[in-house]
Amino acid sequence: MANIYTQIYIQVVFAVLGRQNLIRPEGKEELHKYITGIVTRQGQKLLAIHCMPDHTHLLLGLKPNLALSDLVGDIKTGSTNHINENHWVMGRFSWQTGFGAFSYSHSQLTQVIQYIHNQVAHHARRGFRAEYQELLRRFEVPFEDRYLFEALD
Repeated sequence: MANIYTQIYIQVVFAVLGRQNLIRPEGKEELHKYITGIVTRQGQKLLAIHCMPDHTHLLLGLKPNLALSDLVGDIKTGSTNHINENHWVMGRFSWQTGFGAFSYSHSQLTQVIQYIHNQVAHHARRGFRAEYQELLRRFEVPFEDRYLFEALD
């Protein structure tokens, strides 16, 4: 794509179905590497990643040749298959439908990267639901609380 110059930074947040604590510490580093591989193969850049037991944060540097929803779909499908093929959980692992996406300027990257890398300390003080609602409010994304998270059937 000649003559296209962009600077697109997006934080993506998505949760494990039912907000279950299924991402175990011993598999987290491998999952980070696996997701990094998916992003890289799609020609995009992963600036930060942190998988908590019940949700994941990514900071992506995007090129305009790929829709964000397609990239997130590939990440979620690929990582789901990886987790299930390696039997990391009893039963079937799945991410919930949907995701949150929040844009940042270049000048905010250091702060967002630190925020993502400090998720363990951050969540010692505040749960994921409260964090996600705060992001939605701060970015003025309209939402209905009852639709934020899917329950298990």
